[in-house]
Amino acid sequence: MSKGGKLTRGDRRRNERLGRLRSIVRRDLAVLGVDLASGKQAAAVCDHDSRVLARRMFTGDAWVIEEILDWAAPIAAEAGFAGVVLGCEPTGHRWKPLLDRARARGVELVCVNPMLVNRGREEEDFTRDRSDFKDATIIAKRVAELRCYVPYQLEGHWCRLRHLGARRDDQLVTATAARQALRDLLECAWPAALQVAAKPLEALSWRAAMNVSTSPAVIAAMTYEDFAQAVGTELRRWGGTRRNHRILRALHAAAGAPGGVSSERDAACERAGFALADWHRALGEIDHVETLLLETLGALELVELAATIPGVSPVGVAAILAQTGDPARYDSARTWVKHAGLCPRDNESGTFAGTTTISRRGRPALRTAAWRAVWSALQHNPVYRARYQHLTTRAENPLRDGQARTAIAGALLRQLFIVVTRRVAWDPDIAAGRAHEPRTPDTATQKVAPVAA
Repeated sequence: MSKGGKLTRGDRRRNERLGRLRSIVRRDLAVLGVDLASGKQAAAVCDHDSRVLARRMFTGDAWVIEEILDWAAPIAAEAGFAGVVLGCEPTGHRWKPLLDRARARGVELVCVNPMLVNRGREEEDFTRDRSDFKDATIIAKRVAELRCYVPYQLEGHWCRLRHLGARRDDQLVTATAARQALRDLLECAWPAALQVAAKPLEALSWRAAMNVSTSPAVIAAMTYEDFAQAVGTELRRWGGTRRNHRILRALHAAAGAPGGVSSERDAACERAGFALADWHRALGEIDHVETLLLETLGALELVELAATIPGVSPVGVAAILAQTGDPARYDSARTWVKHAGLCPRDNESGTFAGTTTISRRGRPALRTAAWRAVWSALQHNPVYRARYQHLTTRAENPLRDGQARTAIAGALLRQLFIVVTRRVAWDPDIAAGRAHEPRTPDTATQKVAPVAA
């Protein structure tokens, strides 16, 4: 140990990460930087001082990487290098063909964060000019500086979980947008329809009635008995069984006095019908993809463990794991919090001490999945509810609502990491800080095989 003082945990982990990267970006390998695009790929072979040895534009999609590697290998050999290491930005899905073909040929691929490439343009010559070859050179420079990372390759059930999670996120956005459009249109053209219940869009009878028709003129022309019978037929499509006649009578009466902008009513109500259909279709897709998520979680033998956290559904756990991938690739529970951008970041220098905020870096979708899980957990999990109460009411530095929810989201990620990696049930005593050793898994969790190290 040096006399300068002990290294912090962060120093040690940073040194280990740089050591792993240096074993890949060896000094006896030239750096091949590739700027990916849809129809052409700019490639630059550089040494470790970012001097360009050769550059060339290749026509084709990302699968032209085979040709790029064939071109770069003799150039690197002529310059005295043993081979090349490949670097690129993780642009969409285009980096995946590079990873597949490069590793098949024994060439390592590392990725450079696009933010570093963007800032590197100005560092290069103090301007913000942009070109494909310049970006390829900057990528190669960042790789040589070890400002890169080894990409994670999805496999098996974890790969399926990631894509199903992305599909669910897309449909949640679609459903939310359609629901909001429906409300906005009715507020303009038929506001009385939104006053028949405290939360009309939550009521299945209201949804089924709107499915009969979003036009007040059509409903007003029907007798109440015919309207109620039509609602009963539509109700089954929304997953309901019993009609709420109080809502239906109020809605039938509201059709006679709709209010709103009469000149736009017919057109806006027709569009509201489209929004309702989009909402219904998205909800059906969400149900379907959530069934597939649970199926995949079952294949990973994690459903029983996921169900041990009160207030957090197995679907919520699957949504989180879809963003993290295989937890075996992480070395501690804190990395999940950092990966989600929920870790606190210092803001101080000398005697100045600013406000501490979360980093908001990493995977925004993981942060969203954890945030969604917290809303239900605070209602049904006594440990999290008590923690929320303490954080928001303590005498010193009480947190606001959003800050407390963020802190609990980070705690949920740390605890879920232990549950999944150690294959132990969630323990309220440990979560509340009353115990420190995981309890022995119960009968349901003993059947689960251990995670590979």
